Amino acid sequence: MAARALWAGRRRVQRLLASSAASQSRAWLRPFSTATQRTAGEDCSSEDPPDGLGPSLAERALKLKAVKLEKEVQDLTVRYQRAVADGENIRRRTQRCVEDAKIFVSGFSVGIQSFCKDLVEVADILEKTTECISEETEPGDQKLTLEKIFRGLALLEAKLKSVFAKHGLEKMTPIGDKYDPHEHELICHVPAGVGVQPGTVALVRQDGYKLHGRTIRLAQVEVAVESQRRL
Repeated sequence: MAARALWAGRRRVQRLLASSAASQSRAWLRPFSTATQRTAGEDCSSEDPPDGLGPSLAERALKLKAVKLEKEVQDLTVRYQRAVADGENIRRRTQRCVEDAKIFVSGFSVGIQSFCKDLVEVADILEKTTECISEETEPGDQKLTLEKIFRGLALLEAKLKSVFAKHGLEKMTPIGDKYDPHEHELICHVPAGVGVQPGTVALVRQDGYKLHGRTIRLAQVEVAVESQRRL
């Protein structure tokens, strides 16, 4: 009985020793396994990038692409606006040319008849003036003859001005204006006098005319220049 109890106690002690040794061995191996796991995780992280790095690079690429596309859109917008402005200017110039052409065509086809009719009235005035002078003037009375000629010429000039204004024909008065080769024909240069700016028209040799704003005869002018100082 005592031997059986002794054997049972010995078995219990052996079991306790065995369980204690097993727990100690597991505690001794745990640091190595943790280190191994950490090392393996660090190796994986060094070889493969984390999942959060991929989306950030993609977002950055998309932002760069968006900025590039925005610049292209701005460039195309500016080009489009310039093209629209150029097209509008061309349309306006074309419309102006068409309107001018219509005016001149109508003036040539229809307006020319009215213009000739008015000129006939001018010719009548000139004819009546010459007849009156030749019939009523006594020989040797030069003063009366000159007065009739003057009255006839004054009436003729007034009628011509009325005809010109009616048909859009106007005489240019370029004195004091800046020289323009599209309206003026330069005859010579003259020294700029007092109150005359260099590069402006100082004297008109022959009047120029415009028809509906378009120059049909250049004005022959003298242009003022700075006088050279003598040393």
